[in-house]
Amino acid sequence: MKKLVNYCSIIFLLLVATSQVKAQSVDVVIRENGTERKESIDLPKSMTYPLDSLLNDWKAKNYIDLGKDCSTAKINPLFSDSVYIDRLSRIPAIMEMPYNDIVRKFIDMYAGRLRNQVSFMLSACNFYMPIFEEALDAYGLPLELRYLPIIESALNPSAISRAGASGLWQFMIGTGKIYGLESNSLVDDRRDPIKATWAAARYLKEMYAIYGDWNLVIAAYNCGPGTINKAIRRANGETDYWKIYNYLPKETRGYVPAFIAANYVMTYYCDHNICPMETNIPASTDTVQVNKNLHFEQIADLCNVPLDQVKSLNPQYKKMMIPGASKPYTLRLPIEAISNFIDKQDTIYAHRADELFRNRKTVAVKDITPATRKAATAVAGKGKLSYHTIKSGDTLSSIAGRYGVSVKDIQRWNGLSSTKIAAGKRLKIYK
Repeated sequence: MKKLVNYCSIIFLLLVATSQVKAQSVDVVIRENGTERKESIDLPKSMTYPLDSLLNDWKAKNYIDLGKDCSTAKINPLFSDSVYIDRLSRIPAIMEMPYNDIVRKFIDMYAGRLRNQVSFMLSACNFYMPIFEEALDAYGLPLELRYLPIIESALNPSAISRAGASGLWQFMIGTGKIYGLESNSLVDDRRDPIKATWAAARYLKEMYAIYGDWNLVIAAYNCGPGTINKAIRRANGETDYWKIYNYLPKETRGYVPAFIAANYVMTYYCDHNICPMETNIPASTDTVQVNKNLHFEQIADLCNVPLDQVKSLNPQYKKMMIPGASKPYTLRLPIEAISNFIDKQDTIYAHRADELFRNRKTVAVKDITPATRKAATAVAGKGKLSYHTIKSGDTLSSIAGRYGVSVKDIQRWNGLSSTKIAAGKRLKIYK
């Protein structure tokens, strides 16, 4: 056990928590045996996203039909604990999904006040689940982890936490860079559903190699391995999530129960009278390599692709510009626009380039030296030429006095514009 904690501590020096933010507490009504009671519950941040913000995503606005809300009803049927226990046990999962009062609260939350969000997320699954499942399968991870972004971002690719975590998987900048997600003023790979998903799968696999327990892994995903290690030490080395539960921060305690509840509601939504919003699957897309600076408006103007669609397909570019001049980058477009882009790419790169790319490569600086200031020119004097080697402590005045000439004469003979002289140099003296 000591070896486990020490190993985790070393890893923590490299990793920062993916999305540590304070939880929002709300009161929920618990219905049981014909009675009702209020209890406080700490919500994962995804539960605090209003439905309007989720629907602002371009994919949602264009492919989810809010007018065909099928048969989602306002009434959420009540079930006994034994029904929940049975249903959770029948989910085909590697990960342990036990039932208790805390899990029940989150099931009631998803199936109750968050019914509309669940309806939206069921539809958004059509966009993102194939991406999640491919990466998880490639790394040999439990497919039930595909519902982790429901807890992290409510499947909102534009989600940004108060702590600065970003994207579907809510990576912090530091952790993202460790896993190959570039972040700078123009590019943020944390917003790229594909790149971020593969980075998250690698992160989860490495965390499992440390803890060997999926509940601890996803808890560490929320608050960072350092916080989990501290809770393990305070619990006298216990590595069961439910035994260290009370030693965890409030914002993390609800994370695993919320994950179990998300798996439940995404499996048994029909039993709670929840129906997915109708979704039209987007057209196929493909990618091309960009080797020059390219602005989204150049693409929209000449490839007949709406600007909002270009932005939605390439969310990693923060300023609608691909800095291809620095290194090759990927551009994703509808498949029918790919050949159009390849055929016209020289024209596209040149289109409005001077207008859209204003940063200058070179800047000329004018010489502001007054025109009257000219370099002094040495002039030969009358008489015999001799040389004086300047010694430390010499001044033009002392040298002029020694040879019986004026300071101005010495300056004129040697092309000096000031009285500054340096030891070791020679001066012409005419006498």
